[in-house]
This record gives sequence, structure tokens and C-alpha cells, in this order.
Amino acid sequence: MADTRKSGRRRSGGREAKENMHAYVEGTAVRRLEAAPRQQIQKKKNPSISASTRSNRERASQMNVRYVVFLTAAAVATVWMCVNYLQLKAQGTRLQKQVTALETSLDAAILQNDSDYNRIMEHVKDVAVNELGMGYATKNQVQTYSLDDSDYVRQYADVPEE
Repeated sequence: MADTRKSGRRRSGGREAKENMHAYVEGTAVRRLEAAPRQQIQKKKNPSISASTRSNRERASQMNVRYVVFLTAAAVATVWMCVNYLQLKAQGTRLQKQVTALETSLDAAILQNDSDYNRIMEHVKDVAVNELGMGYATKNQVQTYSLDDSDYVRQYADVPEE
């Protein structure tokens, strides 16, 4: 197992002196240490503390009715605020889901509207060109004009033909 060697001084009687002895262990086996005995701590009463001081300390360490009522009210208020907070968080999550659903339906409605608009415009173009014989305007059919300070035009008479 393990080889234990001891070094230290010997007393005259041939016994080893424990306070001067050093033990070391070679190998993998190590001795188990024994737990030191517990020392009892004695509380010393301070004789200089008066009886009124002692009674004040005892009274301060006890919980009175007002303190218990205050703690109960504080606990109830805290629980009430936590419950309301959780309800508001749940309502926020629910509303966010509703917004997402409405955005999705809006996107679908916009796509449907664009599709219908393009289909109707193709039909109008087809009727105008094929049935009514209309065509696109040529360059000399377009008249340009300049605006003074207004951003809209009121036409009071027909545009003259040149």
C-alpha cells in the first residue's frame, strides 16, 4: 500500500514527540483525517445591560399587529400588481397576434385588389382598342402648357386646336 515514514526527535524514554513529528505518505493511500472536536461557544451575558434595555430589545424583536397588517397589505398589493402585469402582458400578446392576422389579411386584400385592377384595366384597354377603334396619342396630338403659381388647373374654355 503506502509507505509511511516518520521523522522527528526522540525523547529520552524512546517515545516519539508528537509536536516535533512530521509524517508524510508515499503512494496512493492517504490516511483519513479525523475531525477536530467542536468547541462549545459560550455566550457571555453582558452584566452592564440594564433591564429596560433588555425589555426594549425584546419588544423590538417581536412583530406587533400594525407591522403584520402592513406586511400583509404590502404582499397583497405586490401580488395584485403582478397579476395585473401578467394580464397586461397576455393582452399585449393577444393584440399583437391580432395585428399580425390583420396585416396578413390586408396583404391578401391588396394582392386581390391589384389583380382585379389589372384585369379590369386590360378589359378597358381591349374594349377601347378593338371595339371603339381608339389608339394611343401621337406626339403632335399632345399639347403642353406651363403653370404659374398654382398646383392645379381650372379649365374655363376648350383648348384651341392649332
